[in-house]
Amino acid sequence: MKVLVINCGSSSLKFQLINSEDESVIAKGLCERIGQEGSRLVYSPYEKDKIIIEEEMPTHKRAVELVINALTDKDTGVVESLKDVSAVGHRIVHGGERFAESVIIDNEVIKAIEECNDLAPLHNPANLIGIHACKELMPDTPMVAVFDTAFHQTMSPKAYLYGLPYEYYDKYKVRRYGFHGTSHSYVSKKTAEILGKNYEDMKTIVCHLGNGASICAVDKGKSVDTSMGLTPLEGLIMGTRAGSIDPAIIEFIANKENKDINEVMNILNKDSGVLGMSGIGSDFRDLMTAMESGNERARLTLQAYCYQVVKYIGAYTAAMSGVDAIVFTAGVGENNGFIRKEVCSYLTYLGIEIDETANEKRGEEVIISTPDSRVKVLVVPTNEELKIAKETVECIK
Repeated sequence: MKVLVINCGSSSLKFQLINSEDESVIAKGLCERIGQEGSRLVYSPYEKDKIIIEEEMPTHKRAVELVINALTDKDTGVVESLKDVSAVGHRIVHGGERFAESVIIDNEVIKAIEECNDLAPLHNPANLIGIHACKELMPDTPMVAVFDTAFHQTMSPKAYLYGLPYEYYDKYKVRRYGFHGTSHSYVSKKTAEILGKNYEDMKTIVCHLGNGASICAVDKGKSVDTSMGLTPLEGLIMGTRAGSIDPAIIEFIANKENKDINEVMNILNKDSGVLGMSGIGSDFRDLMTAMESGNERARLTLQAYCYQVVKYIGAYTAAMSGVDAIVFTAGVGENNGFIRKEVCSYLTYLGIEIDETANEKRGEEVIISTPDSRVKVLVVPTNEELKIAKETVECIK
């Protein structure tokens, strides 16, 4: 079965066409700068040269049209027609409390996703645009919504409720939801497979460290806590997001800088994190280069970042009364041996010792702890697209 996976952002559209039977990627690509000047499609069919198509994409519908054209082109395509695509899986960021699992998309589901727009104003509307565009162009193809928040719906109230008047939960569902659930689910299951353990017997802490970052405690195959909250702003220091701060800082900055709430929130989301702390950028490779050149702010920024990761690992180890495996994933987690080593240097109390040679590897499945370490530490590349494809197949069977 061939499944088209769509990850639609406000000005971009990532896609993969996956053969669900052997889990191979038939083609993948990215539509960039949708609705802006200089838009283009970067298209990579399997075992063929990458193709860059520079064409204006004023709407997401046009982006989907270009994707379909590329997939079915007589020279560069990988399928003869859209009839060869059995289903479309859409990544949806926020499903609120309504969705604890993936669902086939119908009008009722679309309405429910729209009702979550207030909870993810930068993401859900874009996800819906992708759904509507695909439905218009592929009306007879079943479509499935796979939610970032679904995996975390197993959290108990003691983990997801905030210390606010309960009426805000009753009226507006203000609570912790968590994100990156597709990644946390995939990586925690893969970790059990690598270690030859029963997933339902394991206590795993997944560190999804990328430009957006979150940590998840997975106990017996279920998410019991996670660092992101009502929105993706809570938790770790990230590329441009501040992470968890004293809420009074918002009022303090607003008064000092004569800014309104929206301006301050924009700072917390787009101008903070390692970008704001270092003054260098949000790319960890640039920070590493600066630190190695003697830049003190870069060094302090990376130290602060690692320290926050360590604190969440310690908290989740306590919350689960132990941990069997700690796993690093996503762009930073998979590729930055310095970050992994720095984090693990705090965890010797767990009987962890790092294998220096293994830790030098990048972007591949590897156990980076020594054989005698009581808690295993791994690197497991995430594959959210494959997870979405699997969920899509399960829904339409």
